[in-house]
Amino acid sequence: MAETNIAERIKYLTDQINHHNYLYYVMAQPQISDYEFDMLLEELTRVEMEHPELALPDSPTQRVGGFITKEFASFEHKIPMLSLGNTYSEEELRDFDTRVRKVAGNNVQYVCELKFDGVSISLNYRNGLLFRALTRGDGVRGDDVTTNVKTIRSIPLKLQGNSVPDEIEVRGEIFMPRNAFDALNEERVEIGETPFANPRNSTAGTLKMQDSAEVARRRLENYCYFLAGDNLTFATHAESLAALKSWGFRISDQTRVCNSMDEVWQFILEAGKKRETLPYDIDGVVIKVNSLAQQQALGFTAKSPRWAIAYKYKAERVATLLLSIDYQVGRTGTVTPVANLQPVKLAGTIVKRASLHNADIIEKLDVRIGDSVYVEKGGEIIPKIVGVEIENRDLFSQPVAFITHCPECGTALIRNPGEAAWYCPNEDDCPPQIKGKLEHFISRRAMNIESLGEGKVEMLYESGLVRNVADLYGLNNEKLIGLTKVITSDDQKEKKISIREKSAENILKGVESSKNVPFERVLYALGIRYVGETVAKKLARHFGSIEKLQSAGTDELLMAEEIGSKIAASIIDYFANPKHREIIGRLRIAGLEFENRNEGSANLSDKLSGKVFVVSGVFSRSRDDIKSLIEAHGGKNAGSVSKNTSYVLAGENMGPEKRKKAEQLHVPIISEDDFNAMIA
Repeated sequence: MAETNIAERIKYLTDQINHHNYLYYVMAQPQISDYEFDMLLEELTRVEMEHPELALPDSPTQRVGGFITKEFASFEHKIPMLSLGNTYSEEELRDFDTRVRKVAGNNVQYVCELKFDGVSISLNYRNGLLFRALTRGDGVRGDDVTTNVKTIRSIPLKLQGNSVPDEIEVRGEIFMPRNAFDALNEERVEIGETPFANPRNSTAGTLKMQDSAEVARRRLENYCYFLAGDNLTFATHAESLAALKSWGFRISDQTRVCNSMDEVWQFILEAGKKRETLPYDIDGVVIKVNSLAQQQALGFTAKSPRWAIAYKYKAERVATLLLSIDYQVGRTGTVTPVANLQPVKLAGTIVKRASLHNADIIEKLDVRIGDSVYVEKGGEIIPKIVGVEIENRDLFSQPVAFITHCPECGTALIRNPGEAAWYCPNEDDCPPQIKGKLEHFISRRAMNIESLGEGKVEMLYESGLVRNVADLYGLNNEKLIGLTKVITSDDQKEKKISIREKSAENILKGVESSKNVPFERVLYALGIRYVGETVAKKLARHFGSIEKLQSAGTDELLMAEEIGSKIAASIIDYFANPKHREIIGRLRIAGLEFENRNEGSANLSDKLSGKVFVVSGVFSRSRDDIKSLIEAHGGKNAGSVSKNTSYVLAGENMGPEKRKKAEQLHVPIISEDDFNAMIA
């Protein structure tokens, strides 16, 4: 093909993909299936790799990431990114209205917008192309995170329309939707990592990651709320938002022009009622004077505009005493500090423990044993300490020194560059890490050895029978029968566990059955750091066998779908350990699957191509089997119902919230028989 034709094809593909990106992520009106979109993107990626000199600056291939940023340069904001004044009551809000009317007169309109709980971003465009994205920083200077921001599909790389000014600055809020946050935390738990505290923290951390491919995988989103530039002709803020939407930006549809403070207060009450059902976190409402001329007349203080204010919803907070701090060691060696509290009621439950997350949080809060601390729940997964009553502190209290050695095995802790957590590196001899690996190995989504539940793993470890996963395949009746352990539950009740003949038979039967588990689940069961269920599946299908994966170098690993530099490095480190290679050798001799046996059956058809399913309830077969069938026929699985869901596959005892959400969004609810007919 001539170079001219190739360039035309690249332009056509670029324009088509950007157009469909806009329809999907901004307008929520997709016109093609996911499969058709993926095929366009795959062709563009291939052609650009063959002719990199012809790639366009707004190429959508930039959204998949792959670039490594070692340092984030700092730049000055053209207009300082000031903070907003906060109010927590209707009275303070009406005081704000009085101040505005003293300057602007009585003819005042307000625009109410949701206050997204995310990270502010400044997007700078020249000649319609995104050239720089800056974090808020200190308000005067921000960090350049352009490479990572380009992976966010709701942020246009090139603006559409003919009326775009030569140079503009657009501000927005980048956030992680709740379903993406839940999926990320599920994956972190799978791979032995500490779950993130909340979507805002995970968004901030994601934007500053060095590997843009990992940023792309985390599915950040953005809403824009501010426009600045020379020679703009808009009279109101609402008009500027409409212009932004016409140029390809995503603007929240939860925005309202109000003619009085009574209408503003009504909006705040309505938003407060539905905030828990929104697909993202908000912590308040932003109120802005609509007229740009009135905004200019009102001006600014040193810290914030006089024409805008934020009404913030109060998170439920209680005070209690910090009694002590425990340090827990996870499966991958992560050491997590957990505060033991004087029991206190919070959000309807009795709270005795709260997360302190890591050493940096302890230092930032300057929390000390014996302090009266503030605990919040709000939208958090677990309660967290958010502050300290310094004035009530004991004069002789001492700062908390984070431990330097593992509380379980005594090994000196390490901290990887760019990470907040401390780790115990003694992964093969630290008791909680070994037991964590064993429990992960036998779990339902890994080897599914259900007969080893109820504390039997700990019993086998403490008896010395099992010290790694390969030892499970050397068990027999003689070793098992007669083992006994007493377990004390949280309510101090003792429970005696003994392995009798029938129990031993079930254990051995479960171990034997696990030899039929497919390679992708065996790979997941090994517990390689950062290799969760999804990544294991991608690796198994890309390499096909443990030998090919084990011998792969960094470049080969990075060619696999969704594999970034951090995952690649972890895989190489895992296989470089002689103990791990020995365990895999023993597992191979035991008869476990270490290659894809039926490669031809991985994709049975494309009947479900472009369809997204949410599976809920009890079926005639396991949900994992149903999800595998969906993927084998070209479909995709999702954990929660959204506007992008094609079908909810409902079994007996389907979750009521999923049904309610599906009915609200008019998503079809189908039975197992309907599903079987689809793939027949």
